[in-house]
Amino acid sequence: MDTMRDRFISTTTRLLDEDPRLALVLAEISRDGFQDAERAHPHRVVNVGIREQLLVGVGGGLALTGLRPVVHTFASFLVERPFEQVKLDFGHQGVGGVLVSAGGSYDWPAGGFTHMAPGDVALMDTLDGWTIHVPGHPDEAEALLRHAAAGDDRVYIRLSLQSNERARPVTGAGFLTVREGRGGVVVAVGPMLDNVLRATEGLDVTVLYATTVRPFDNEAVRRAAVGGRADVVLVEPYLAGTSTGAANDALADLPHRVLGLGVAKRELRKYGQLDEHLVAHGLDAAGLRERISVFLGR
Repeated sequence: MDTMRDRFISTTTRLLDEDPRLALVLAEISRDGFQDAERAHPHRVVNVGIREQLLVGVGGGLALTGLRPVVHTFASFLVERPFEQVKLDFGHQGVGGVLVSAGGSYDWPAGGFTHMAPGDVALMDTLDGWTIHVPGHPDEAEALLRHAAAGDDRVYIRLSLQSNERARPVTGAGFLTVREGRGGVVVAVGPMLDNVLRATEGLDVTVLYATTVRPFDNEAVRRAAVGGRADVVLVEPYLAGTSTGAANDALADLPHRVLGLGVAKRELRKYGQLDEHLVAHGLDAAGLRERISVFLGR
């Protein structure tokens, strides 16, 4: 199976052929995959070199001309390093675009902490008017990318090397009910779904699947709350607690408890492998099972 990043490259290449409004801005990362697109559309495929602030600034400038920019690099260089440009050149200017990241929380451990961005979604959540997609499968990444490219709003798509075994139907809005129960609600975000399903096997819980995390689907969480009380666990592949505030707001008029599971703030200073980082943060099936069971009193 191809990766989400592979699918991003092939899909964006086709979209550049199909839509003359689309433009692609790169900062060296993934450039090799876009060589054919760069030759076919030299005025709409722009590589700015290792200049991430310029990367975002050029994207905002292209949006001001009426183009639909797709801006791409690793999450740490797309959200954290040029955050001021994201805030001003898109948000303050009131223009839309599609930011597509790769290498999120710990996809490439050998790259070290400079190439890790577990706080990207939390940081983007400080800005108004951004839709945030976190696909869990390459097919979902393609569907969400096509949906975003056809729009006019501001969209952040977070790609990952982690992937669920199969794709689910995604529409670019709302949570999907994967399993129903009466003893609590577990929201699995993107590539966390398979581990959540394994972790909750045999537990009487509702499992919701989220590939669009902003706007947060308040109604889906409220519908899943049974008996006037809600115990909600959020399992996110980025900074733990990123969406606990959103869940609390959704359930403000109901008795409820919320547990946020995700990547801890502590820095893991050994490179290791992706799977080892999952275990270290308790995001493997066994780690999730233990913490979810304790929280729900199982």
